[in-house]
Amino acid sequence: MGVAIGIPTTSVDLPQTRAALDYAATVHDGQVREVDGAPFVAHPCEVAAILYRAGAPDHVIAAGALHDVIEKTPATAFDLRRRFGSEIATLVLAVSERGRAASYAERKTSLRAQVADAGEEALMIFAADKISKARELRGKPPRLSLRTKKRRRRRLRHYRRSYELLREQLPHSRLVEELAAALSE
Repeated sequence: MGVAIGIPTTSVDLPQTRAALDYAATVHDGQVREVDGAPFVAHPCEVAAILYRAGAPDHVIAAGALHDVIEKTPATAFDLRRRFGSEIATLVLAVSERGRAASYAERKTSLRAQVADAGEEALMIFAADKISKARELRGKPPRLSLRTKKRRRRRLRHYRRSYELLREQLPHSRLVEELAAALSE
């Protein structure tokens, strides 16, 4: 798969990552990013590339590539366990929202607590996701509707709160520094 720039192309190097990127491309096929209309799979590929550059192990990079499949596709936790094993499925579930009934702020507060309880590897995936999302927001055109501006501010509040959590939980991680830089831009 050619979408994941910065990740070795041979399956021998990162077999779980290669399989996860291929699966993500399949299940996210036809989805587009709200920000720029680009294929959605560019986001999980960027998350995987960020994790790769940070020196994460294969299973963490693979979970990063799959981090949105539970929330944004028909894929289930069972599917992920069957295809990728419990370790990767557990990481994906740790960074996936549970339930949709609560408000945005309540869901994101719950998600941050859930990720904090899940450990360092889940926090790394969460950080890489926020880095990618903050960069996406940076690319928005200057003339935005009032509704879009409100959604952007809401997301940025969540990303800043996520940064505070990550700064506390992963104080020496270069991912936290990278997120700080992405948010300052």
